[in-house]
Amino acid sequence: MTTADAMPADIEERRYTESDLQPLLQTLITWRDGDFRRRVPHAPPGILSEIRLLLNEVADRREHLANELHRVRREVVREGRFGERLTPGPGVGSWAESVDSVNSLIDALVGPVSGAADVIDAVAKGDLSRRIDLDRSSRGEVRRLGKAVNGMVDQLSLFTSEVTRVAREVGTEGRLGGRANTRGMSGSWRDLTEAVNTMSSRVSAQVRDIALVTTAVAKGDLSRKVTVDAVGEMFELKNTVNTMVDQLSAFAEEV
Repeated sequence: MTTADAMPADIEERRYTESDLQPLLQTLITWRDGDFRRRVPHAPPGILSEIRLLLNEVADRREHLANELHRVRREVVREGRFGERLTPGPGVGSWAESVDSVNSLIDALVGPVSGAADVIDAVAKGDLSRRIDLDRSSRGEVRRLGKAVNGMVDQLSLFTSEVTRVAREVGTEGRLGGRANTRGMSGSWRDLTEAVNTMSSRVSAQVRDIALVTTAVAKGDLSRKVTVDAVGEMFELKNTVNTMVDQLSAFAEEV
């Protein structure tokens, strides 16, 4: 008994010509070259028609994924909208996994940037209490970014607290000679703190010298003069006090 005789009667053997397969071949070539807009236009009835439908469905899912990638890239990169994500497509399995993988990648990149933006925005508003949370999942460049932002806030917070303390001691409490602690500071932060300390030292020395001379005058000692270096209005005050002492001394000699 031949093979043809063994086939069930309800199954009809179909033979497809090269022209029947040509639309599938041309469509696959187009997809290979990266153009998934093309679809298999037609196919004869039978299994080729089913293959045509399945191939076109695969192309629809691939085109949906490509369109979503293009849309999210435009929204995130060009428009700066970090909340955009790929919408799930009609597929399951690897199709859905691809969407989830891309969305997870965006979350991993956008999360630290948004966190850094929130902290910097808080700093701009005078809030130095915010920090980026660096948990165990933070690694590589993401952790480097978080440490850099947190280090910047720490330096600024230390500088602000020390300068505020010195200003309160000198300006409010009248305790001259206060110095800001530069421990833990570096670069421009340390330079700024040293500049504050220099200002505090110069002002303290000038005020103390003037106070010593005026105290001596009050006790009848007209031999003291203000000798500390001074510029600007402090120099004028120094000259005024010394002129006063000279005039008092001359008056005393005349009397």
